[in-house]
Amino acid sequence: MEAAKQVANQGSQYGLKREVDLSYEQAVERITETLKAEGFGILTEIDVKATLKKKLDKDFTKYVILGACNPPLAFKALSAELDIGLLLPCNVTVYEHPRTHKTVVGVIDPSTMVDVTGRDDLKEFAAEVRGKLEAALAAV
Repeated sequence: MEAAKQVANQGSQYGLKREVDLSYEQAVERITETLKAEGFGILTEIDVKATLKKKLDKDFTKYVILGACNPPLAFKALSAELDIGLLLPCNVTVYEHPRTHKTVVGVIDPSTMVDVTGRDDLKEFAAEVRGKLEAALAAV
């Protein structure tokens, strides 16, 4: 639980993140594994660096956006609020910080996603998802 608290303290107003002592490639592999252990699969993988180079001919730091989904939790959320699909899957980022060259792993805070809906009845659900994402992030 202490690691989860440390994770929460390194977030932004809409996500949780932490620096890890792994290479970018190792961190992508590790967060994929830890998400799987929490019941999430990766539906999408956007290589931001490659996309920006191809589309804009711009160099950018190593950066990937993973679209993580936990099917039972997604079903539960969609059953309660059909339009919550606009906020799914849960985004996870891994990047190499351009100034420090440290690897950073981040996850969306599901509480923020639920706040957008205005549905107080989904707050307990968001807390459940957040706990799983915090555990995956802490285990990287």
